[in-house]
Parts: sequence; structure tokens; C-alpha cells
Amino acid sequence: MNSLNPKISVLMSVKNSELTVSTSIESILRQSYTNYEFLIIDDASTDNTHKILKKYEEKDSRIKIFQNKENQGLTKSLNILIGFITGEYIARQDSDDESMVDRLQMQYDYLVKKKLDACATRSISMQSNRIIPGLSFYISPRILVNFKNPMVHGTLLISRKVLEELDNYDERFYYSQDYKLIYDLLKRGYKFKIVDEVLYRLNTVDNISSKFKNEQSYYAKCVRKKFSPET
Repeated sequence: MNSLNPKISVLMSVKNSELTVSTSIESILRQSYTNYEFLIIDDASTDNTHKILKKYEEKDSRIKIFQNKENQGLTKSLNILIGFITGEYIARQDSDDESMVDRLQMQYDYLVKKKLDACATRSISMQSNRIIPGLSFYISPRILVNFKNPMVHGTLLISRKVLEELDNYDERFYYSQDYKLIYDLLKRGYKFKIVDEVLYRLNTVDNISSKFKNEQSYYAKCVRKKFSPET
């Protein structure tokens, strides 16, 4: 790896993920891109998640663990972590997903080559082996964003400077915060593309999107209609 590669801050929010979080963390620790820090926040878990996280923090100095005493949700939890980052770029990782070994390196190289402000990658479902995004990958994100979220949140890599200019995640959006972020990014003229490589293994069962389908749909509608969600 080129030693001049800038630091990437990898962000993960975790709640009651004792069965999957180790595999997810290990997928980042195996990355070929090694200049990163890994910030993980425990969003008031009630299982053994926090004990697992602390063991990893003791093993690897790049891992920093934070804890919410009360559940804050993904949006606020990510914004809390953003307040502690030291990297030039920010990458996402979800606690029930896995990143391929070259994910960060390939994304960073792609972002630089294409002179982008942010990028995402294609994913493969752990359960069905379906590639996501599928056919919609061939539609420009600037068009697709008017109808649906063009990216898998866990695959996001974004410039820290750009995220700050967007005022981080919009805390009015308890759900679909990633859709709101990418919608604002594209509407404000920033450059975003999706890498045509499967670099992420995505859990599509018993996750936020499946558990809170109606809530996700409502908040996504607020993004498209430019409404402020009811609280």
C-alpha cells in the first residue's frame, strides 16, 4: 500500500449484535488499506455486544469504542462518532455486514481517479446472492435519487470536508438518513458514483430495513417530497 494514502475513519454503530459484530469487525481488520481508524459506538446494547467491542479495542489501537447510555438511533450515533474522527475520509460499515479485503483500497483509488466527493460499491446479499444495486446500477444516481436511494449505506466512502459542508447526517431523519445524505449531496452538485465491483457482503434479513419497513418508507418519502418528518 502507498504510505501516502490518507487516513480513513471507519464508522460503525452497533446495537445488540453479539452474533455478527465480530465477523464484521474482522472484515475491516483484514483490509489491505491499513491507514485507518475504526470508531465504533455501542447504542445501548443489552446483550454481550459491549464486552466483545472492548476486547477488540484492547487488541488493536486503531479501534476506539464509545457507548450511548440510552439508545440514540443510527443517525445521532453516527454524528457522535463524526465528532471524534481524525481521518480525511469517512467510510461506513454495518455491524451485520462484511467488507471484502480490498474494499477500502479500491474505493479510495476509484474516488481519486474519478475525482469524486463520495462513492459507494455494489454488494451481494448473504442470503440470496443477489447483486445490489442490480439493474438500477446502470441508471445515473442523479436521476435515480429522485425515486429511490441509489446506494447501500454500509459501502459509503465520503470526503470528511464534504460531509461537514453537508452538516453531517440530518438528525430529523431517524430512518433513511443515508438517503437524505446522498439526496442532498447530489442536489448540491457534489460528485458521486458507484464502483462496479462487489466489495461488500450485505445481510438482508432481520435488519433495520426489514424490521422497520414502514418507517423507512415514510422517511424516504419525506426525502423525495422535501418534507420535514413528523417527530
